[in-house]
Amino acid sequence: MTYTTSIGTADATSIQLLGHDLTSELIGQVGFAELAYWLVALRRPTPGELRVFESVLVALADHGLTPSVIAARLTLTGAPESVQGALAAGLLGGGSRYLGVTEDCGAFLVDALAGLESPPATEAEWDDLARRAIVERRASGRYVPGLGHPLHKDGDPRTPVLFAIAEEAGYLGPHLTLFAAIGRVHPEILGRTLPLNGAGVCGAALCDLGLPVQILRGFALLARTAGLLGHIAEEMRRPIGQDIYDQVDRAAVYEP
Repeated sequence: MTYTTSIGTADATSIQLLGHDLTSELIGQVGFAELAYWLVALRRPTPGELRVFESVLVALADHGLTPSVIAARLTLTGAPESVQGALAAGLLGGGSRYLGVTEDCGAFLVDALAGLESPPATEAEWDDLARRAIVERRASGRYVPGLGHPLHKDGDPRTPVLFAIAEEAGYLGPHLTLFAAIGRVHPEILGRTLPLNGAGVCGAALCDLGLPVQILRGFALLARTAGLLGHIAEEMRRPIGQDIYDQVDRAAVYEP
């Protein structure tokens, strides 16, 4: 029995990755973000694709003392010898409320665009498509991913920057265009105005790069890994985990 992989292999004297010699062709010549893209897409990104991709990774790297960060810090408090445990604890909370929105929004946009013979030609047609997508989503009893943010009530500061970068790089495609239309028309359907959040625009941007929607959450987790490592390093230098635990413990009320 044999097992096939196109990612990498190694022998006693060399390491091969993506069909290239690691030491002579990749180390020092390929950036980490470029390699991450290449490993998934199995092709090198263009300069424009790489700019958008790196922008997404930076946008998703950290958002303060979020639940995933608190989980990582508290895990390190209980097991200071286990960096891997703290990192894993932070990543395991990536779901529908935190970090998973990138994938959920991408899947929503992909579904809305599926079956079209050609993309809409005018802004009005994009708006009509957005209305149908929102109405269908609401009819199924599900929220519209990419709308709203618990902190940035009046607009996520990442969103316009990412739209501008995608446009400058030449990769503002149908998913970002539809996402912008959703931002325009949702108030008339939902009865309130919500911001297009950064996680959602990241999902749309990654879809416009042609990356598989099923892997988008992995890129969000890849980005957040850098942020978690930063928090873990800070927890080692200036710990707050024990204080968080003590405060929760003191505030706990037992109800038999």
